Amino acid sequence: MHPYMGKKAVLSTMHGKQQAIVQPFKNFLNVSIQVPNKINTDVLGTFSGEIERELTPIETLRKKARMGMEELGLPLGIASEGSFGPHRYLPWVAEDHEILLWIDEEQGIEVIEHEVSVETNFDTKIISSFNDFNDFLDKVHFPSHALVVRPNSGIIPGFTFKGLKRAFEVKEAIAICSSASADGLVHVETDMRAHMNPTRMKVINKLAEKLAVRLLKLCPDCSCPGWGVIDVVRGLPCEACGLKTKQIAQEVYGCPSCNFKKEEPRQDGVKTSSPTYCDWCNP
Repeated sequence: MHPYMGKKAVLSTMHGKQQAIVQPFKNFLNVSIQVPNKINTDVLGTFSGEIERELTPIETLRKKARMGMEELGLPLGIASEGSFGPHRYLPWVAEDHEILLWIDEEQGIEVIEHEVSVETNFDTKIISSFNDFNDFLDKVHFPSHALVVRPNSGIIPGFTFKGLKRAFEVKEAIAICSSASADGLVHVETDMRAHMNPTRMKVINKLAEKLAVRLLKLCPDCSCPGWGVIDVVRGLPCEACGLKTKQIAQEVYGCPSCNFKKEEPRQDGVKTSSPTYCDWCNP
């Protein structure tokens, strides 16, 4: 029997992420997710900038997970973090980089999974009035996805309006922030908190399934949960000249507990690289 079957785990969230995470863990591991009632993850930083993030994403995840574990007194914890910005390879495209952390205090392990997606409405706009941005509203899927409005001149306590899903709320916030802003302009951005952003929730759901599937896999050497890809080996041969490219040739699987590792072929079955990525054929 799998060591996590029927266990309880804490999900540290105040933004409804259980909507995306509960079902994958129930389906694959029969793990029931509990959410603390009193947790305030905003103390670790906010998307809208009122509270600066002082820790790295991984450090924030650890802190967040342990906050919930301590509140409910459970040894298994989950935490989620997301960051948004220009795509690492396609600067004109926005990306959502989600990270999900699993902590098992009893086994002394952490398992981390990532998901990078271009499925995001992340965007910002500087405006002077509500009439300036009808195209922007359509682009960011308003009103199903909420907005954040604040003065363009900077963060002013009490002048950041979040979770706006109605036109009249946005108009009122713009009028207030325009008056408070030193330059008279207003900064509008997509509200990237999970419960205000259905598109982000879908990405988190996909990542939760990926993590649950990984936890289902046991180390072939010590039987610890969490066997999965921890590194890659580059050097996929060019299909034209046969020389090694910088493309991934193999994936390195590892255990979160013991030092056992194993190299395996790429999961997608690709065995050669296009000459496009070859330094010799396409210098």
